[in-house]
Amino acid sequence: MEDKKTKDVKPVVASTGTPEARKFPPRKSGGFRGAGGRKKVSEKPKDDFDQRVLDLARVTRVMAGGKRMKFRATMVIGDKKGKVGIGIAKGADVSMAIQKSVAKARKNLIEVPIIEGTVPHEIHISDHSAKIMMRPARSGSGIKAGGVMRVVLELAGIKDVVAKILGTSNKVNNAKATIKALNSFVPQAVAAAKASNKTKQVVLPKKAQAKPEVKKDKESK
Repeated sequence: MEDKKTKDVKPVVASTGTPEARKFPPRKSGGFRGAGGRKKVSEKPKDDFDQRVLDLARVTRVMAGGKRMKFRATMVIGDKKGKVGIGIAKGADVSMAIQKSVAKARKNLIEVPIIEGTVPHEIHISDHSAKIMMRPARSGSGIKAGGVMRVVLELAGIKDVVAKILGTSNKVNNAKATIKALNSFVPQAVAAAKASNKTKQVVLPKKAQAKPEVKKDKESK
């Protein structure tokens, strides 16, 4: 009797119709990256808006089964050319809350009238418990403001301004009041300030100055 252990085992050759061949189909040239083996990368347009985090807080909501915790993010975006917006949103984690707040900020963009790097005129805004004051400043003085007002004014593109927080210290309320102030300038005053700025920029031609006559000294006798 032949020993079963000494039996020659023949190699299994997979044909095109066997299950082994169907399990591992032949690979196409170029693989999964397309023709030439290069990976296709979608070109996304560059974002011109800068983002800043104004406030990040953990909030809870009491439900029937217990407390539900979420994160609340307050974001401000701006292109430093006169467009700025603020957004507040909640999410299960920090990244989701930031993404939602940035999307809301894009929907709430406002245009700020900037004249010679400053605001058109002085303005006082009272929004619930937040009270702020903002007035124009001469060129080169910089942004004289603190807290969230400085962040909003920098992203709006204002270079010279004097601002003051007179009410609460709540960051969210002060940011909302700042956006409200930047969107509350009087159109007539803005037009007048732009017209006066244009007249200042016009350079009048200089008149030809007459050369002074040089008197000859009399000959000494």
